[in-house]
Amino acid sequence: MLKTSFFFSRELFHLAWLVLGTSLPLSVQADDKTDLFEQKIRPAMVKYCYECHAGDPDAVQGGLRLDDPVAMARGGDSGPAIAAGKPDDSLLIAAIQYGDLKMPPRGKLAPRIIRDFETWISAGAVDPRDSQQKESARNEPTIDWPAARSQWAFQSPMIHAAPNTINSTWPTTPIDSFVLADLEGANLSPNSAADRATFIRRLSFDLRGLPPTPGEVNRYVSDNRPGSKRRLVDTFLASPEHAERWSRVWLDVARYAEDQAHKVGSNDSLTYPNAHHYRDWVINAIANDFPYDQFVRMQLAADLIVPDDKREHIALGFLGLGPKYYRRNSPEVLADEWEDRIDTVSRGLLGLTVACARCHDHKYDPIPTSDYYALAGVFASTEMFNRPVNETVEKQDNGQAKKPKDAYHIVRDGQPKDINLMIRGDVNKQGEVVPRRFLTVLSAEPVRFNNGSGRGDLAAAITARSNPLTARVLVNRVWEQLLGQPLVGTPSNFGALGEKPTHPELLDDLAVRFMDHGWSWKWLQREIVLSSTYAQSSHLSSAKRRIDPENRLLSRMTLRRLSIESYRDAILSVSGRLSSTVGGPSIKPDQPQEHRRTLYSQISRMNLNPMLARFDFPDPNAHSALRFETTTPLQKLFLLNSPFMAHQADALATRLTQHGGSNRSKIEWAYKLLFSREPNPTEISLAEKFVAQEDADIWTQYAQALLISNEMFMVD
Repeated sequence: MLKTSFFFSRELFHLAWLVLGTSLPLSVQADDKTDLFEQKIRPAMVKYCYECHAGDPDAVQGGLRLDDPVAMARGGDSGPAIAAGKPDDSLLIAAIQYGDLKMPPRGKLAPRIIRDFETWISAGAVDPRDSQQKESARNEPTIDWPAARSQWAFQSPMIHAAPNTINSTWPTTPIDSFVLADLEGANLSPNSAADRATFIRRLSFDLRGLPPTPGEVNRYVSDNRPGSKRRLVDTFLASPEHAERWSRVWLDVARYAEDQAHKVGSNDSLTYPNAHHYRDWVINAIANDFPYDQFVRMQLAADLIVPDDKREHIALGFLGLGPKYYRRNSPEVLADEWEDRIDTVSRGLLGLTVACARCHDHKYDPIPTSDYYALAGVFASTEMFNRPVNETVEKQDNGQAKKPKDAYHIVRDGQPKDINLMIRGDVNKQGEVVPRRFLTVLSAEPVRFNNGSGRGDLAAAITARSNPLTARVLVNRVWEQLLGQPLVGTPSNFGALGEKPTHPELLDDLAVRFMDHGWSWKWLQREIVLSSTYAQSSHLSSAKRRIDPENRLLSRMTLRRLSIESYRDAILSVSGRLSSTVGGPSIKPDQPQEHRRTLYSQISRMNLNPMLARFDFPDPNAHSALRFETTTPLQKLFLLNSPFMAHQADALATRLTQHGGSNRSKIEWAYKLLFSREPNPTEISLAEKFVAQEDADIWTQYAQALLISNEMFMVD
């Protein structure tokens, strides 16, 4: 086993310096801070704080008023309640953590709510409210609907003629003409194509989440027949590994998890031990290129679409695996769960922050509070359902399995009902009844949901071709995965606070053609990766650094860091230990003897696996728009000292030493396995000098240095 700790031999230090290089740049892509306040902080304040700390300035307790941002910043009798950026110095945090002052007095807040406040203050305590605003019982919205629908995201996408370009030979697909026109307008030229070895490594990670084998690289590099690139793409798209890699993209959107963020003693009634069946359904759907519109409809209403096909009902895990809270019949608990469903559906499928309208009309987008409660009625008419896995399972009176381990975790219709608007989000202050219907801004005429809960109607409205958002949102997510950055920089917010598309006509054109080609994931991926835009090298010239530093014009390929899933899977692949088993129960990915793909990791909302958490896996408590990217000392410590990495280094060392031949041939084989290329003379010389040392573990140390290198963690 590997003996290394912090201390390398001098030779290994020089080798590690070569392969590790400098630290990766810190590039944190945080969720919109306004969304954090509107979706998490304001509702919690309304629910737990406003009773004593809102309204008449002369009557609030402790002199602290929280319903006005200026007054909140000023603080109360004890001084400022919030120190922006410093949660440890904030009296508000001390109070809700039940220090000397214990707030709210009725009981300590749930840990997840305390974490939300800590995150909000750490991020600067952004508060978008207008000072002295009137949180009235109910103000009718004064939205100019024709003007609202004129915003780009609410206009139907359309096919655009490919623009004329000076360079007529570079475009391969319509994508390229749109990109090239903008480049030429900025007096830039696209990069030349990456070499074939670089391209196949890029494509393999993007489509399969794995590095190509040396044999695959050799065959592609030597294949000079016409159509070799398309054949390679089609081979990768048809592989089981493709479905596994792209399923994780959807599971981020769906906030997939197998338990809750809290647990009372040994009570496991709110866990999802069979959640993996939903994950398997997603894998199979993507493997079969299930049309995206049907893919969405099934996850919202499979039981209504194919009532007799019980296996397809597992798709309802999209809703059924959401957060659940104790006190199941409490109005406050139910309202929080409805908000989760609305947020996941609206941000995940429509790119709209509808949950911001829970307490008040949306501050920036044409979404009145009545729209929020129109959708909430759908989920109020739906219930979480632990459906027995078979007829022998012991059931409760309501038909549910008594034990979660004997159930599929889905939803079913309850008693259809319209619900009252909740004034300022307070379940105890009810306004008018709001009929179930679709969002007003997306409806020329009111689209009422009268069939059962309305889930089927909602699914139809979301996937209607007339809906301008659904295809655009998915196209943007796929583009981000393949090009390293989205066309719309805020993939789950196409509203006023979101970024505008860098290439609007390209986005629209792709969205329409995506629908025209049967909403096919694989058609869309093929269209993108066969473009000259995707094939560019990542070389950054001084002119492009000056004119297009963020690569918004797509003047080159973006050098990208692998996700933890692709990185761990690549390590297993090159060490020869990766299991090819598709589907099944979950694993613990940091266990040295666990060889299944990282997709199958157990996902906990309460205690996320340390390996996943350390390498920027998203919080499964909520929909994830983008992955964070951080560089921390703990990551390097894991790579240097963890039993998992030591075990894989041993396995790779064994594979290298069994390759036969000279040390040089083993080194060359290592570079082909890990990096799909030949080592350069400096790399060969340094490695030969290092492995020539008389140390029984020398090849293991060399293997680990390669596994933790920047090049292993990056895709060019």
